[in-house]
Amino acid sequence: MLKKNDEIALNIDSCTALGSGVGKYKGMTVFAANTAPGDHVLLHIIKAKPNYAVGKVVKVIHPSKMRITPACNVFEKCGGCAFGHLNYKDELQIKYTQVKDNFNRLGGLDIIPQPIIPSVSENRYRNKAQFPVSTDKFGLAEIGFFAPHSHRVVDCADCLLQPEDFKKITDIFRNWIRIFKIPAYDERSRKGILRHIYLRKAVSTGEIMVCAVINGNSLPYSDELVFELTDAMPSIKSIILNINKKDTNVVLGDKCITLYGKDYITDILCGLKFNISPLSFYQVNHDTAEILYKKAAEYADLKGDETLLDLYCGTGTIGLTMANKAKSLIGVEIIPQAVENANRNAELNGVKNARFICADAAKAAEMLESEGVRPDVIVVDPPRKGCDESLIGTIAKMNPERIVYVSCDSATLARDCKRLKEYGYEVKEATPVDMFPRAPHCETVAVLSKIHN
Repeated sequence: MLKKNDEIALNIDSCTALGSGVGKYKGMTVFAANTAPGDHVLLHIIKAKPNYAVGKVVKVIHPSKMRITPACNVFEKCGGCAFGHLNYKDELQIKYTQVKDNFNRLGGLDIIPQPIIPSVSENRYRNKAQFPVSTDKFGLAEIGFFAPHSHRVVDCADCLLQPEDFKKITDIFRNWIRIFKIPAYDERSRKGILRHIYLRKAVSTGEIMVCAVINGNSLPYSDELVFELTDAMPSIKSIILNINKKDTNVVLGDKCITLYGKDYITDILCGLKFNISPLSFYQVNHDTAEILYKKAAEYADLKGDETLLDLYCGTGTIGLTMANKAKSLIGVEIIPQAVENANRNAELNGVKNARFICADAAKAAEMLESEGVRPDVIVVDPPRKGCDESLIGTIAKMNPERIVYVSCDSATLARDCKRLKEYGYEVKEATPVDMFPRAPHCETVAVLSKIHN
């Protein structure tokens, strides 16, 4: 039986869904972050339970062929990049295997996914960042990311997944915090003002949004901050305060105050313009999102006379990119500001056949069913937890010919496909698309068709 503080040599055989290496020691499963299948490592056991243990790498005795030297100097401290120590082609294979295993093992489905589509870029691909802010023991600002399994901020001057513009912005914040002695928010005392720096960039237009998340109703010396930011970077088109005074792990509050410019930025995706507000969902990997949406449109196989229902539609991106191929589009989203953006986006692109509803997806589906609306194709792009059981049943009752399911978690995708099979739908094809290089997550798009006996 392993005990805390034991040291063991271990062969790493596989990876978890979150990117930790897995090996067996005398029949016990042992997990270790920052390891790769094929590694032989010396581990210090930091947690020991009756049926598993967790270890920290002391030394890599024999490295896996998958290993590379991480490009980031805070890789082992930061919780952002589970696969920063792997060749990208091996990372893709690990993600593909996880998607396939989830379909087979969790979903009980005999599905062999199509080859995984890699990200257009491995680095600098993210168009959004949320930087927690803290203060070190010398009173200097720390802006970066949380360490694994903690809320301790690891200072990171330049994340290689983010645009270089974001480094310039956080540098301006660091200087402004130092000069004006802006107190960072402290979770324990619930005092301090600046919680997060939240940034978005529209890749096609170059427009940047800067959002300061604060524990209060106003930000001291905000005029000076606005001047410094806009003077240094004319590409900044929107500076916003987001009010979050709650004792919560949720980054953004519900209220936004525009300090400068517009309350949104505009991007171009799949040939359409989209206005993006602080609270609206938008894919973080622009170039690969275009590939993902084109695959979803291929699976929807619209001929021009169908009613398309887009659940969890966000700012309307997926549905609007398909609207010109459908008779009508109905989008559903629970966030009011996102629905406002979706309506504005439809108007912006001259889309006349779209209707957007602000409601929970399950309730909206029930409402449409009561109206007698029968969609021919339903697109769902739910959060990581997947679709509620009630929504699955309502979708099935609406009796669409095809369901296109876009998922950021293939485990819940497999579970929901298994549920839909019970209602008479089968997966015809699925394609993993790597939207998040270096992170453990992988997007997957699947098409399910109604079984006609």
